Amino acid sequence: MAIATETHHEEKPSSKGSTVEKRWTLNDFDIGKPLGRGKFGHVYLAREKRIRVYLIVEYAANGELYKELQRCKYFSESRAATYISSLARALIYLHGKHVIHRDIKPENLLIGIQGELKIADFGWSVHTFNRRRTMCGTLDYLPPEMVESIEHDANVDVWSLGVLCYEFLYGVPPFEAKEHSDTYRRIVKVDLKFPPKPVISPSAKDLISQMLVKDSSQRLPLHKLLEHPWIVQNADPSGIYRG
Repeated sequence: MAIATETHHEEKPSSKGSTVEKRWTLNDFDIGKPLGRGKFGHVYLAREKRIRVYLIVEYAANGELYKELQRCKYFSESRAATYISSLARALIYLHGKHVIHRDIKPENLLIGIQGELKIADFGWSVHTFNRRRTMCGTLDYLPPEMVESIEHDANVDVWSLGVLCYEFLYGVPPFEAKEHSDTYRRIVKVDLKFPPKPVISPSAKDLISQMLVKDSSQRLPLHKLLEHPWIVQNADPSGIYRG
């Protein structure tokens, strides 16, 4: 089980019938190997020594997708399409619950024991019915509306999914530049270029181009993404890449 390093407490009855506060400390746990780190702390594999654990999260046995992408350099179209379709279905569910993730990137995607993807790190997510203005997330994945500090909605996740698809296929995000100011400029202009290598299909380029649109209202809706020819022809319907 994975456990956060926050301190939680519960109340237990004392011998006199009143309640006394029980506080968790690190001494209550055997701490194992580190699993990852984020903006708000470190995550470790841990075992509670004596009584039940107050907060646990599922252990993703195959680790971060980011490390797998680094190992492979880039993914095949079938693997990329399988991952993108799986994430699209997950985001449809989140958006249906009025949750915007706002930080979709390889570092925040975990691989389960069967090879399935799991969205993690909801530190920048928000539950909302309204448009937002907060600038958050990771620079290479920021949409134009966040860069320009104007209102944004759930379509920021569609943009991030487009950036992710590009990075899956080329090994680098599409608007990467040496200077942050240049990255901002390329994002605002949607300076989208497809390098000659690795060679990817025109259908994949078409899908990416329909997600990376400056006008957020014109980005390809996620349910339409699942019907796109590139997804239909390349993605495993199970959402699990089987190699």
